[in-house]
Amino acid sequence: MMPDHCKDVSLREVDFPLTEDNINASIAGKKAYTRTDFMILRGDNETAVIRVHKQPGKDLFRPISSVDIISMPGNTVFIRDESVDVLNLSALATMASRYPGKTVVVSGMFNHVSFLKPETILHLRVFDVVPPSPSKLSVLVERALSCGLVELPLVLEVVDIDLNEKERAVRTGTVMFPCRASGLRSYKNVLYLDETPDIPDDVTLIGCDLSRRIFGSIYGKEAEENIDICPRNIVKDDGTKTIIKCCKVKEGHEVNGNVASVPWGATTMEVAGAIKALFS
Repeated sequence: MMPDHCKDVSLREVDFPLTEDNINASIAGKKAYTRTDFMILRGDNETAVIRVHKQPGKDLFRPISSVDIISMPGNTVFIRDESVDVLNLSALATMASRYPGKTVVVSGMFNHVSFLKPETILHLRVFDVVPPSPSKLSVLVERALSCGLVELPLVLEVVDIDLNEKERAVRTGTVMFPCRASGLRSYKNVLYLDETPDIPDDVTLIGCDLSRRIFGSIYGKEAEENIDICPRNIVKDDGTKTIIKCCKVKEGHEVNGNVASVPWGATTMEVAGAIKALFS
């Protein structure tokens, strides 16, 4: 119950009240273009969506054999927004998510028209570390969706692990981050693991398992305290499809349950592959 392309959708202005009887009567004996699978009926600021079944054949216009009523005016919303690319399913889903329970018809960019039913919307949680903001993973996911590498009606929920919030829990006089990042703030003595500085005894390492292993290899001991920021350890598999970065993934992606992991230095193509695998 979702168009493959806006070319499959026909927008028609009608001059009758949009009731089931009127819709069926208006279709009786009519023909439809060979590619038309759905019709958006508009009349008196009301909207209905129907699916069209045509008789077999190769003619450009074929007799309509039957219709399925997808949504009536009471549960259909019509939106005009030229900023929305209705061929981008994620953009369409994001718009439709603002009207829970409604079938949302969008007349968008280039006057293309399409629609989405609420039960077709999928949700993806993007779980990453900031700063810098926005997170790299959220940018890569947005890029994969906007470029059409992932053709799914996805609505994103971005969840950030804020390193500055983690820093506030540090009780030692010195805090060590894995590397410098724009936006990191601290009133404490700040060190960066990748610079291998000399360290005092009272240092808290904010990092993942790899950071702890590197710390131990360089300094021959563990940090006074450790604060874990590994998305794989923090995120919960609560049934929500989730994508994270993990330094244990060297290339491509891994899927465990509802969680897809990509490398810390992931590419847009790796992220796209992980999302498609997650929803396959």
